[in-house]
Amino acid sequence: MARGNQRELARQKNLKKQQESGKNQKKQGDPKKRMESDAEILRQKQQAANERKEKERLEKLAAEKRR
Repeated sequence: MARGNQRELARQKNLKKQQESGKNQKKQGDPKKRMESDAEILRQKQQAANERKEKERLEKLAAEKRR
């Protein structure tokens, strides 16, 4: 008897999980605007990564000069 209850609880849990994941996957708005905004976010991330790499490179050069 307990097994039947366990299965029902697992079904309910899985259904809730699927509904929540479905909400996150749907994007609102115009696809072109969404693509542009996503591209801008990626550009900002890339710029931040490049600045961090440049900073690390300069710190490495400064450390070598101190030797």
